[in-house]
Amino acid sequence: MEFEPWMLLFLPLFFGMGWWAARLDIKNLLSESTALPESYFQGLNFLLNEQQDKAIEAFIEVVKIDPHTVELHFALGSLFRRRGEVDRALRMHHNLVERADLDDDKRQQAIFELAQDYLKAGILDRAERLFGELKKTSYAVPALEFLLELFQKEHDWLKAIAIAKQLSLESGQSYSKQAAFFYCELAAEEIAAGNMAQAHEHLWLGLEVFPGSVRATVMLGELMSAEGHVEQAIELWRGIEVQDAQYLPLVAERLLAAYSSLDREAEGILLLRGYLLKYHSIDLLNVVFDGMMKYETPASAYKLARDELERNPTLLCLDKLLEARLLEVPVEMRADVEMIKDLVHKRTRNLAMYHCSHCGFKARKFYWHCPACQAWDSYAPRRDEESGKPL
Repeated sequence: MEFEPWMLLFLPLFFGMGWWAARLDIKNLLSESTALPESYFQGLNFLLNEQQDKAIEAFIEVVKIDPHTVELHFALGSLFRRRGEVDRALRMHHNLVERADLDDDKRQQAIFELAQDYLKAGILDRAERLFGELKKTSYAVPALEFLLELFQKEHDWLKAIAIAKQLSLESGQSYSKQAAFFYCELAAEEIAAGNMAQAHEHLWLGLEVFPGSVRATVMLGELMSAEGHVEQAIELWRGIEVQDAQYLPLVAERLLAAYSSLDREAEGILLLRGYLLKYHSIDLLNVVFDGMMKYETPASAYKLARDELERNPTLLCLDKLLEARLLEVPVEMRADVEMIKDLVHKRTRNLAMYHCSHCGFKARKFYWHCPACQAWDSYAPRRDEESGKPL
């Protein structure tokens, strides 16, 4: 299309329309600003000056003056909950749920926030009921995630398993690993109650939903061994190499004890030495070293520790080397070697710790469920020095 001179006549019209639209926007902005209570601007000023408590009080005044400020209700309620003022959060969100003028989306949001308040307050039955109301809404997935947290707090593992399965369907992400842990918790409860058949059933179900569940395999092996099925226990524990080889150190002592009960100690030591060559671990070294000291000779244990120290120069390996050396060192040198070993051992006691990757909690015992932050499977089965974690 070619430019025609008569088109210039439209330019003043376009400028005029733009000017008029701008004036309308300015008028609307001014009218909206004058309609806001003075407390609102005071609250903003307090926030800018990092005076949070005064800002909150000012915004509460806005809510009293204009109860239709829904978003401000939500913001204040969430802030109260984060600050630990759960009673105030409950009142704020309960008032929103009771309002008759809320649309469906806002009502669902209010129910979701109120359920979180009840969960924070420890009123779990009300939290469960409200989260349950949101299962077929846009808040379905986060509501199910909170229900999963809630049932874990209550140790209601059957409900937790059902929610994990539902979450897998709703979210498109797999929660089978968590479900396997819940089956293991059910099995642990049955073992404590002496119900071994039910424990077996739960553990096999755990492996069915998540074949890589090392914990279920470890527990099944323990049941088999206790019932006299030692060969089956050995087969299960050896299968951990396929599931996740880094967990082999957790069953090393069990494996050697099982082989020993069958009078096959040499076979057990040979198997564990093979694991040690492929998957270095101080726990594997400890078990193999102690086995060689018991069933072979101090000289063979010393050679093992020396070879491992050359491959993996750590204080933990040095501690084992000195332990073996003490048995063969001349009497006149024993006091010096003992002094060095004591110094090294005191240092290694602080190194030989398991480390939660989620919260940083350290423990001498391995946990499947962190006692500090309640995270599942957050402990690597290797201790700090060998895993390279900062001390």
